[in-house]
Amino acid sequence: MNTHAPSRPSLLVPYYEHPADRPAEWDALIAAAPRLYGVVLNPASGPGDAPDPAFIQAANRLRAAGVRLLGYADTGYGRRPVTDVVRELTRYHAWYGTDGTFLDQVAAEPGGFDYYRRLAAAVWGAGPATLALNHGTPPHPAYARIADLVVTFEGTWETYRDQPSEPWPGGSGGLGAQVCHLVHGVPPDIDVGALARARGASVHCAVPGVGDHPWGTLPHSLEPTR
Repeated sequence: MNTHAPSRPSLLVPYYEHPADRPAEWDALIAAAPRLYGVVLNPASGPGDAPDPAFIQAANRLRAAGVRLLGYADTGYGRRPVTDVVRELTRYHAWYGTDGTFLDQVAAEPGGFDYYRRLAAAVWGAGPATLALNHGTPPHPAYARIADLVVTFEGTWETYRDQPSEPWPGGSGGLGAQVCHLVHGVPPDIDVGALARARGASVHCAVPGVGDHPWGTLPHSLEPTR
């Protein structure tokens, strides 16, 4: 739990495109290694049914560059069986050598805490690992006790720009978890990092993508030159 101390502002990149289809973009991620908090691997809305050779190669290159790798798992706001989620996390670690997990669609209310505490215990049981929880909204502060990184915002640039800023009490100034903001539909001339830092998020990602699949795009600053 909380195995990584707060660090300088950096990027968590959930990039949900296949390395064989977007090799230049994956090269750009590797080149940006010093700026990255981590990269979220998501071969098939999860690890899939078998190891993917292209993702194995990409994971090996990222790891060699010193990038933290997090395996994506959807928790369905606490509705998926814990055993199913743990099976996916085990596959990520065995197939891609992940350093931790990025749990998506995470409940924010205190009633869901025990479910995620059980998942956190499974993550830690495999050894030191990073646990990122994507609530997409400020959760109950108790979640900071079990996570290294908590996503307290995921949404459009327009919403992010206009919403009032309130410090999350579970952040590094409180219970210790780092805070992350994920913003999509961002124009190229906008510095979301500065705004995220002002709002207490030491980690962020801001991409131009819109619609149902915004995380198929990289941050403007990482886009490869063609």
